[in-house]
Amino acid sequence: MGEKNWARLEDLRRRAREERDPTCADETLLYMLRTAREMKGASILEIGAGEGLTSVAFLLNGAERVVAIENDPERAARAKENFALFGVEGRAELVVEDAAEALPRLAETFDIIFLDGPKVQYIAYFPHCKRLLKRGGVLFSDDVLLYGWVRGEPPKKRRMLVEHIREYLNLLQADSDFQTEILELGEGLAVSKRG
Repeated sequence: MGEKNWARLEDLRRRAREERDPTCADETLLYMLRTAREMKGASILEIGAGEGLTSVAFLLNGAERVVAIENDPERAARAKENFALFGVEGRAELVVEDAAEALPRLAETFDIIFLDGPKVQYIAYFPHCKRLLKRGGVLFSDDVLLYGWVRGEPPKKRRMLVEHIREYLNLLQADSDFQTEILELGEGLAVSKRG
């Protein structure tokens, strides 16, 4: 990615964070980009694309194709604008729909899946992620430590959410088709490599 594009993308990511629009942490993004570069021409599925800034970063860093699912029409419209702004719209497919409805219809398989949608849905999305991930591929699940609550004592109003994430992590770690490690990047990144 050229310096100019990276600076522009960083500005947009900073603005998104300031406006409390979801975008992954810098260290999370850099880790995923390094993984994608090692795969050379990866195909990527992003679940919970927000304004498409992570998808743009993948495409500018050599990913061959990204399918981005975003349910919120305003965020999806910004994602479409961002794909055009960075000249990657020909390699980005935007699905404006709830992932629970979109995932069952997908048949294409991917080298990388970035799961960053509603955390309470991670368990429901997992069978689709497994079906759509190529052997040797990587499933990244973001925000799985949530401010340290997942490994500690969450506030009362967050207990149900934390229980969902704990169940999801147990499911990932019990699945013999995956080798999963949890990295303390951002609010926690589960890296699950499919054998």
